[in-house]
Amino acid sequence: MNESEKLKEYHATLAELDKRKRENALAHYAPYGKQIEFHNLGATKRERLLLAGNQNGKSLCASREAAYHATGTYPAWWKGRRFESATLGWAVGVTGEQTRDVCQRLLIGPLGARGTGAIPKEFITEERLGRGVADSVDTITVRHVSGGISTIQFKSYEKGAAKLAGASCDWVWCDEESPPEEYAELLARITARSGIIFSTLTPLLGMSRVVSRFLSEPSESRGVVTMTIDDALHIPANEREAIIEGFAEHEREARSKGTPMLGSGRIFPIAEAAIACEPFPIPNHWPRICGLDLGWEHPAAASWLAWDREADIVYITDCFKISKATIATMASAIRARGTGVPIAYPHDSFSHDRTSGDTFADLFRKEGLLMLDAHATFEDGGISVEAGLAMMLDRMHSGRLKVFNHLADWFAEFRIYHRKDGRVVKQQDDILSATRYALMMIRFARVVGSRRSDQPMIAEGVGNDPFREAGIRPTGPMSYEAMLKWRSTPPSGPKNYKPKTIQQLAEGIDNDIFE
Repeated sequence: MNESEKLKEYHATLAELDKRKRENALAHYAPYGKQIEFHNLGATKRERLLLAGNQNGKSLCASREAAYHATGTYPAWWKGRRFESATLGWAVGVTGEQTRDVCQRLLIGPLGARGTGAIPKEFITEERLGRGVADSVDTITVRHVSGGISTIQFKSYEKGAAKLAGASCDWVWCDEESPPEEYAELLARITARSGIIFSTLTPLLGMSRVVSRFLSEPSESRGVVTMTIDDALHIPANEREAIIEGFAEHEREARSKGTPMLGSGRIFPIAEAAIACEPFPIPNHWPRICGLDLGWEHPAAASWLAWDREADIVYITDCFKISKATIATMASAIRARGTGVPIAYPHDSFSHDRTSGDTFADLFRKEGLLMLDAHATFEDGGISVEAGLAMMLDRMHSGRLKVFNHLADWFAEFRIYHRKDGRVVKQQDDILSATRYALMMIRFARVVGSRRSDQPMIAEGVGNDPFREAGIRPTGPMSYEAMLKWRSTPPSGPKNYKPKTIQQLAEGIDNDIFE
């Protein structure tokens, strides 16, 4: 074989490899973190919603899941719902044209390149053409690894709920938002077979009935994931800002971050860019505090704050949330982020554990956490949620609340935090609640690493306070400024007390009042 023939054979081999790759796209699907999270929810949730911006990969994600269910060829990393036998599934779009251009194209490939979609060409056994829309397909049949034949039918919302009646499905994929009547009918399709329904949409309709179902109506059978342009790794980082600026201003957060346009219902109507900042090393003399929100079915959460006291700017530097975690697990996660930070918590932390009889706050203390001596209150003793939200919003407006921009979980809650019928929707607000508790008690933030940083500031006038034990400290809560003034010039005190200047106290050595 001469060189020319070898070169031709080489190019032919490359072409064949490329053809095989294009006709088995499913084998090369490498989902991003948010897409994996969405898939995994299928194991426990009957209904799922993926809120995502335009071109972030939401429809591709759903098409790959549909292909797994139709073929039964689940990858090793798959933790979502599995079907062991052939399935009947529906892919539903807004119109016939949209269903053809998105669902059909992503599942079987465009006209002239059949088999280059999510379903490998070798698995497609039959294709039945549709009516009324050029180049549309009504039904395809797919070989399942169990030996059976799966069926996928293409539908649209535009024909009304009546056209979606009748069949019993194993799964339904809703691409973009369905009207409430049509969604209710699609839910009925999965009832008989204990199936699943998953929706992928950009929430341009705001807090619609379907979106509100996921964000405002808690249920163990529903789950939602928000995916932003920053989660879409196929979009180069240096192009994202230009893409966002290309959207109409009032649609930017919906189209780039999957944030419903909540209008007057949104609790924090602030652009993310106004509060997000790049992470930076926290100066050692800045006081810190952690907020803790308890939970079991809904996640428990913690949020860490650092306070630039001179400028009165609070920075949210870290956060996490976890469901069904024991106190020991939560405490371990908090300790892993450093010790010596006082922890603020809600009033229900004084509820008693049925087994030990201890309060939950005491149980965390036994795990070595520096719980403040009283639950989170304002200086006047109030605990109003609305007052706390107003405080947070005021700091956002004035530039006195900043959030490290890598805290995806914090921003995910921030985007969808809203009111319904005038009331705060208490769902997916765990990290924000922890943040609010810490802000309410910011006057008790401590400098980490000082000689007495193992003892939290005293709330409500109780606890290990040498002044109080000497009978010279007034009881009751004190503001941070009042504490500084009082500590620097006390009327009397223990013999070895050495007064500090206001400047010394402000620099963070107020924790070291005895030498």
